[in-house]
Amino acid sequence: MEAPKMIEHQIGDIHDALRFGLDTKRGDIIGSHPLESALLSVERNQEHMKRITLANVYGAAFPVQMGIERQMLSRFQRPQGPIPSSMLGLEALTGSLEDFGFEDYLNDPRESETFRPVDMHSGMEVRLGLSKGPACKSFM
Repeated sequence: MEAPKMIEHQIGDIHDALRFGLDTKRGDIIGSHPLESALLSVERNQEHMKRITLANVYGAAFPVQMGIERQMLSRFQRPQGPIPSSMLGLEALTGSLEDFGFEDYLNDPRESETFRPVDMHSGMEVRLGLSKGPACKSFM
């Protein structure tokens, strides 16, 4: 599994402080928490071992086919708006439907009082490539 791709927080050549907050380089260099990087490396290693096992059991073409299906299912999303994309097909393919996350027993982060709703126009500009950066501060 590849490392998550980060979107530059700049529109054009100038950092948009009103949209993305003050520019800090420390956040780009240092991760959020040391356990986060450890968790990501463990997930990458588990995914790699799963691909090797599937290749040994079902043949070399099976993990390739699963990778293609994962790419197709990860591109299917709803436009920005009140109904978020659930990515149900991708969750079924990766087996993450069985995972029990904090939002299952605490609360969905989108329902919190501090969540800023997505600006549909900015989200579509980012998706269509008309501007760079996250659609709103809630994506950062």
